[in-house]
Amino acid sequence: MSIYVDKTSRILIQGITGHEGSFHAEQMLKFGTNLVAGVSPGKGGEWVLEGKVPVFDSVKKAVDITGANVSVIFVPARHALDAMFEAVEAEIEVMICITEGIPVRDMILLMTYMEGKKTRLVGPNCPGILTPNESKAGIIPGTIAIPGNIGVVSRSGTLTYEVLYALKKAGFGVSTCVGIGGDPVLGTNFRDVLEAFEADPQTDKVVIIGEIGGNEEERAAETIAKHMTKPVVAFIAGQTAPVGKRMGHAGAIVEGSYGNAMDKINAFQNVGVKVAKYPSEIPDLLLT
Repeated sequence: MSIYVDKTSRILIQGITGHEGSFHAEQMLKFGTNLVAGVSPGKGGEWVLEGKVPVFDSVKKAVDITGANVSVIFVPARHALDAMFEAVEAEIEVMICITEGIPVRDMILLMTYMEGKKTRLVGPNCPGILTPNESKAGIIPGTIAIPGNIGVVSRSGTLTYEVLYALKKAGFGVSTCVGIGGDPVLGTNFRDVLEAFEADPQTDKVVIIGEIGGNEEERAAETIAKHMTKPVVAFIAGQTAPVGKRMGHAGAIVEGSYGNAMDKINAFQNVGVKVAKYPSEIPDLLLT
């Protein structure tokens, strides 16, 4: 079992004929992802990837014909809000938005619209979801993880890859890796993923990769204290970042003493979470 996507997920890509969409669609197909459709307005009726994947003008039509239930969005930021509205209206179960640079106002409008809807949003500005040997929905390289019992959830992109590879080198397999994204407004947060891993019988331990800015990690620590029975290991990026300066992600900004690395580390340690000084220490902490 995995969380959010697995080998039975029927995945479509919004923006499949664009540069990023077509490149990653090919990588997903090579991985073995059950990629059933693409959506690109005005190009319905075409086939891409050597005739393996049909293209539709709308998400609704793609869902009706192929039964797609997961969408991966590679649409440019100026069109991303409309693309996400369309996926929600088509009752896509899991919507993974890779697009970066989406205005906060657009995300607030979307989150308000999504209240009471069946769709789960992962992202935006995220690397997606990887379930080794089952499904790759997004841009996480499929070769850097092996199947296993470690759940991974991260706000970072490249750090996710580093940690997955470190786990693989140490012989640790992964149940599912979820990149939630680093923007200020997110569809799925640490608490959501932690609770999903807690309920997943195939996940025995969890790695959480946080970073400076916001209060996601502090709220995750509260969830761990109240709801988690499985061991959790953490790493916080940005420990040497200067106060008041945005580092990388839109959400990675420290204002005064709010959102700094030490407070996040203390919050985790106070609820029994072991915190690595460097990503390479994570495998050793999982053994203790």
